[in-house]
Amino acid sequence: MAERLVFLTGHLAKARLDRLLSSLGETEFSWEIVDIGVKVAALMTEDIVRRRLAPPQGADRVILPGRYRGDLESLSAHFGIPFVRGPDEIADLPAFLGRAGAPPDLSRHDMRIFAEIVDAPMLPLDALVARAKTLARAGADVIDLGCLPETPFPQLAEAVGVLRGEGFSVSVDSANYEELRAGAAAGADYLLSLDENTLPLAFDHPCIPILIPSSPGDLDSLGRAIDAAVGAGIAFIADPVLDPIHFGFTASLGRFIEARRRWPDIELLMGTGNLTELTDADSSGVTAVLAGICSELGVRNVLTVHVSPHTVRTVEEHDLARRILFAARNDGALPRGYHPGLLQVHDRKPFAASLEDIEALAAEVRDANFRIMTAEDGIHIFNKAGHAVAADAFALFADLGVERDGAHAFYLGAELMKAEIAWRLGKRYAQDEPLDWGVAAPAPEADRTRLAEAGHTLKARKSE
Repeated sequence: MAERLVFLTGHLAKARLDRLLSSLGETEFSWEIVDIGVKVAALMTEDIVRRRLAPPQGADRVILPGRYRGDLESLSAHFGIPFVRGPDEIADLPAFLGRAGAPPDLSRHDMRIFAEIVDAPMLPLDALVARAKTLARAGADVIDLGCLPETPFPQLAEAVGVLRGEGFSVSVDSANYEELRAGAAAGADYLLSLDENTLPLAFDHPCIPILIPSSPGDLDSLGRAIDAAVGAGIAFIADPVLDPIHFGFTASLGRFIEARRRWPDIELLMGTGNLTELTDADSSGVTAVLAGICSELGVRNVLTVHVSPHTVRTVEEHDLARRILFAARNDGALPRGYHPGLLQVHDRKPFAASLEDIEALAAEVRDANFRIMTAEDGIHIFNKAGHAVAADAFALFADLGVERDGAHAFYLGAELMKAEIAWRLGKRYAQDEPLDWGVAAPAPEADRTRLAEAGHTLKARKSE
């Protein structure tokens, strides 16, 4: 039997929710809308739901607005039916319900992230540990100690020992044979990067070598290293090496394709820093494309680097990309609609409401509180006194009548400017909520079990 979903909402959103669900046509689930008896759906409380909702007969799940503040487990136990939060905006329900009525599962992936600490020789041990913890929280699986040319690293062995003692997997990344040997002897889990000439170093230590060509672009030499590792019976990872744009990038992509053709079953690694670091483009998009290539070719290891300020979130971006691509590949689907975290500057659906939705809402407002929304034609602001729209926030301010209310004026100025930024960039705007910059600037974790504190305007009025 088809799953039956019950959607709880308020007066103002009910008609719009009905239109959207009806527009889905034939679905894998049946549905019912219940108006819980409040004006704004996000203001419903756990107590209101308990008192006003009749036990849903035959329902499999009850879906509340994303901004609902309350204990879902308590409601689920009370009614004997799972209660879940949907998306914050009605416009996002189709994506939320797109896979058999459930949000996508991004808990799984099959890609290992090496995160390089590029200035490791310059850092004291306590700073190395702190950096490693930050990278691990961002999604790194292996902490890569980057050794620098002509820069001594006397504490290398100790650094490996300390990091492994803290529970980290550690790799040592050097072109210096003695540094690689010191790292291996200290217990490093991986060595970057060995070729056919230096590979014997890995025969004497229980570490996994990352193999590279002995000369740039020479897959035959990489093949000889692979054959030697296979003959020695040791685990290894091969890296055909990704080159920067205009310095062999396209040819290096061809090497990855050829490497997978020659060796269909071996582990491969791609170092993405030559693209993310050396291209003046938002790194999230570059990362998404490279992760897509890795997903298609079965490259299950990536080496990330953060040197340039614009790649500050590169580990978080790789972590999200690997989860999106894993889910999409398993679904046999395009990597769309899984998570907006890599859409940092623009949104696929920048406007949560249509012009018709905004006009209908504005016509129902009977109080003096200003509502601010955006649509294709600009920034909308309305209350019981009127409804105005403009592309320039400053063009709206003169008619708001808040010249004598400093706190209110400050609040409206901040919100209108935020709305204008969102409108010009094509980002989603929600009043009293921070703009969502994806993993580029993670928003503070919201407590969805309690109502938000009174905002700027209400606080100001309470103090009068």
